[in-house]
Amino acid sequence: MINMGDTKIGSWRSLALKCHHGLPVKFRLQFPQLALRRRLGQLSCMSRATVRLRSWPLSILYYILPFGALKPLAKVGWRPTSRVTIYKSIPTRLLSRAWGRLNQVDLPTWLRKPIFRLYIWTFGVNMKEAAIEDLQHYRNLGEFFRRKLKPQVRPVCDSHCVISPADGKILHFGRVKNCEVEQVKGVTYSLETFLGPRNWTENLSANRNEDDPGTYQDALVTKEGNELFHCVVYLAPGDYHCFHSPTDWRVAHRRHFPGSLMSVNPGVARWIKELFCHNERVVLSGEWTHGFFSLTAVGATNVGSIRIYFDKELRTNNPRYSKGTYNDFSYVTNNNREGVSMRKGEHLGEFNLGSTIVLLFEAPRDFTFNLKAGQKIRFGEPLGTM
Repeated sequence: MINMGDTKIGSWRSLALKCHHGLPVKFRLQFPQLALRRRLGQLSCMSRATVRLRSWPLSILYYILPFGALKPLAKVGWRPTSRVTIYKSIPTRLLSRAWGRLNQVDLPTWLRKPIFRLYIWTFGVNMKEAAIEDLQHYRNLGEFFRRKLKPQVRPVCDSHCVISPADGKILHFGRVKNCEVEQVKGVTYSLETFLGPRNWTENLSANRNEDDPGTYQDALVTKEGNELFHCVVYLAPGDYHCFHSPTDWRVAHRRHFPGSLMSVNPGVARWIKELFCHNERVVLSGEWTHGFFSLTAVGATNVGSIRIYFDKELRTNNPRYSKGTYNDFSYVTNNNREGVSMRKGEHLGEFNLGSTIVLLFEAPRDFTFNLKAGQKIRFGEPLGTM
C-alpha cells in the first residue's frame, strides 16, 4: 500500500534538495482534469452565446497571464476565444461617440496647456507647423485635433498629377490584382466588398467594354490601356487630421457604409482580414482626366466623425444601423450635371482623430509610384509619375 502522505513529503524533500543544490525548479499549475472535463461537458449543452460569455474571462486571462500559465487547460480540451473575436466584441462605436462628446467639452483656461502638452509629448505633434501655436486658443480637444496648418509648410506639388491627400504613413500601394486590394503586405480585402455594388457608375463615363465588362475590377476601368491602382495612407493620432483633394477631379457620388470602428493601426491591420470592409467608411467616387477615381475615408476607434466639407447631409457614427447596409447620395442633379469639382490640394474633409484614406484610381499602365511601404509622407507631396 502506498502512503499518500509519505509521497507528498518525499516530493517536498526532493524540491528542497533541488533548491539547496541550485538546480532549476519548474513550477506548473496542476488542474483537476476530471472535474474540468465534466465542466466542459456542461458547457457543450449551453447556447453558443452563453458559452462565449462564460469563456471570455478565462480567455482574457489566458492571453494576459505570463509564462503560459493556463496552457495546461488545453490538455483537457479547452480552447480560448480568439483575440479577434474578443476585440470585435468591444463596443467601439459607443466608446467613439463618448469620446466625440468629450472632445467638445470646453476646458478651463488653466488646464488647456497641461492637457495639450501631454498629448503633444505622447504623439510627437509639431506645433511649429500650426497656424495658431498658442495652446490656450484651443477651447477643447476637438479644436486642437482639427487645427489648421501654416500655408507655407505644405506646398502642393504642381509637377505631378496625384499628391498625398494627408499627412501619414504609406501602408501599401500598387496595382490592383484579381479584384483584391492589400491593406498591408500579405493581408487583402475584396474590392467589391469595399466599394459595394457598381450601380453608382451610371453617373460616370461608359465602360470601354459595356457589353461584357468582365470582372468588377475590369468594369471600373473606362479607358483602353489603363489599369487600376491603389494607395493606403494611415493617419496617426499625432498627424494633421484634415485631408485634401489628391488631384483635379469631379466627385459624382457618395456611399456611406455604417460599420464597426476598430483601430486601423498597422498592427491591427495585419491582424484582422478585411478590416477596412468592417469599419465605417465614406466612399467618394468620380472621374479625373484618366478615368475612374475614388477616395475613401475609413473611420476608426474614436474617429466616428468623418466630415466632408461640401456634404452637409452626411452623418456618421449613428447610434443605430443595420449591418451590411449602405447609404447612397448622388451629387449629379438636373441643375448640376458635373457633380462637385475639386482642385488638387483643396480642402476636402477631416477626421476627429487619426484614421486611414484609401485611393483607388485608374491610370495608364506606365504610371509608377515613387513610394516605399512604411515611409512617412506629407500632404502635397507626389505619389507617382507617368
